[in-house]
Amino acid sequence: MTEQSSDLPELSPFETIRRVTADNSEYWSARDLAKTLGYTTWRRFTNAIEKAEIACKNSDQAVEDHFDHVVKMVGIGSKAQRKIEDINLSRYACYLIIQNADPTKEIVALGQTYFAVQTRRQEVADELAQLTENQQRLFVREQLTNQNKHLASAAKQAGVIKPIDFAIFQDHGYMGLYNGEKARDIHARKALKANQDILDYMNRQELAANLFRASLTEEKLVKDQVQGRNEANQTHYEMGQKVRGFISEVGGKMPEIQPVPKESIPELHKKERKRLKRGPQPEMFPEDKEENKGQENN
Repeated sequence: MTEQSSDLPELSPFETIRRVTADNSEYWSARDLAKTLGYTTWRRFTNAIEKAEIACKNSDQAVEDHFDHVVKMVGIGSKAQRKIEDINLSRYACYLIIQNADPTKEIVALGQTYFAVQTRRQEVADELAQLTENQQRLFVREQLTNQNKHLASAAKQAGVIKPIDFAIFQDHGYMGLYNGEKARDIHARKALKANQDILDYMNRQELAANLFRASLTEEKLVKDQVQGRNEANQTHYEMGQKVRGFISEVGGKMPEIQPVPKESIPELHKKERKRLKRGPQPEMFPEDKEENKGQENN
């Protein structure tokens, strides 16, 4: 299999070890991943791999689709070579491995964020592939609405109870993602009216960034059992910063400079309801079109 390593500068350490095959399929070498995560022996790292494969199977995924066990030849000096085991990993496999890796390693926490964001991005991309741009925007907005409900529940468990406290909690997430801007600042920058929701005037990319922020924060609050309003606020701010950092790493456009859509989400919903009510129009065969054209000329 012909391959090449990614050599883009100043990227995440997990992006720099990403490999691409001749047919443009991406994968990670388990050996590379082990070194990046600071494992000194292959045997210790295989424990995390075995747990990840079990998790993959339990999630009804085909293990072989994500963990491709291979044998490679490596040089050992004097032009001699020997065989070693390796595993070509999908992005999802890397995510599962890091979830089962040594949590005391700082790089593991970085990897959890990187692959969580990347995996979620791919899931959303797959779901959006068959939709128009406006339908994609509606889809992500609905995802964000549902995710915010989960985030609110997790925040409540952490001690964010009163509406004013939740508003402050939300602002911390926005400040992390929008370089210090709070909800009211975003609202003013978009020149919205008092009754207009900032989320209804975001394009797909901006909505997706906020979806990842909310998703990562909920996971962090629950996994780390965060307690206290200040701690929850700080967690939300840090997750917003991490998403912003990721956008910067991949050369994306920051959310505060994304264009404001001409149509709001409520307006798109209205159009979509009309379209669905009208139903799909049957495609005419060529002879039907000619017959219809003749009737119009009579």
